[in-house]
Amino acid sequence: MRYLQSEPPDWTSLLGECRAEAFHLEVRDAYAVPTESERFRRFLEGAPALPDEHKNRWNDLIRETTARGVIVGRVRVVTVPHTDYHRWLLSVTDSNTAAGEVIRYLPRHLAGEVPPDDWWLIDNERVVYNLVGADGKPAGLAVTTDPAIVGYSRSVKERPWALAIPYREYISR
Repeated sequence: MRYLQSEPPDWTSLLGECRAEAFHLEVRDAYAVPTESERFRRFLEGAPALPDEHKNRWNDLIRETTARGVIVGRVRVVTVPHTDYHRWLLSVTDSNTAAGEVIRYLPRHLAGEVPPDDWWLIDNERVVYNLVGADGKPAGLAVTTDPAIVGYSRSVKERPWALAIPYREYISR
């Protein structure tokens, strides 16, 4: 396994190398991402949202990636009722989907067994783990091409993807 300690992670390189598909499994009920803290705080206070350069850069990267024909998909396994963090995410996910990211939601009580860690499966060849510190903040990435781990991740991906509800449908329920 190769560890990348760049903070923030170099998603431009990782997604830039992607040729066909990048799949992300998210399983945490909250994240302590420093670039999100002010926007999240404002949401909790009912204040108007502020522009977010980090999110704009992410969505630009998604547009560039999907323009090359790469499918970028994500399943968020969420506890219901939603945590404050996921209520906030639901309120800002429109921009991700408008950029071309396919996002689905899977209520945890319907998910069955899911891995305890978030990860990306890149081109069904490489697994990129999002490392998180004890404080919940991002702590870098771990990347592996180990065939057993990649095979496991490929098999895990199919079930939540099939069960998860597309974002638009999820928010309309």
